[in-house]
Amino acid sequence: MTVNLNTLWTRSALAFVVALMLALQAAPAAAGGVVFTSWGTAIRGYDPVAYFTEGKPVEGKSEFTHKWNGATWRFASAQNRDRFAAEPAKFAPQYGGYCAWAVSQGYTASTVPEAWKIVDGKLYLNYSKGVQAQWEAGGIPKLIRQGDANWPKLKADLAG
Repeated sequence: MTVNLNTLWTRSALAFVVALMLALQAAPAAAGGVVFTSWGTAIRGYDPVAYFTEGKPVEGKSEFTHKWNGATWRFASAQNRDRFAAEPAKFAPQYGGYCAWAVSQGYTASTVPEAWKIVDGKLYLNYSKGVQAQWEAGGIPKLIRQGDANWPKLKADLAG
């Protein structure tokens, strides 16, 4: 059996380049942040831009997606997708889309699209409408300060 060293080296180099490209492609997602997902889709497939533009939760469509922070985000329109892609931090929910009340209390919980509020130009989601009422009754500015203080550790734990 004859081994062609050039072919062997070329295949090894190609495998290395492919592995390196995959590693570099995954790096920004790991470094960028933590996002609550359901089956890999951020905020249960709802359009984060619509909360700001339409004042209500709007389901995103599978044909309008954008990958950011390791998750697939869905949008109701190409325009909303493009707005998000240009400024994701402006539209993405705080605390990676985890429940604002839970984060203020030092833990994380999932969210539902219907329990939301924009405060000082930032989107916050909650576990349920009932939990949202607790969050509102507890003094939103104080709870946001608590959530902001708790989030770095919770985020690090989730990134694990």
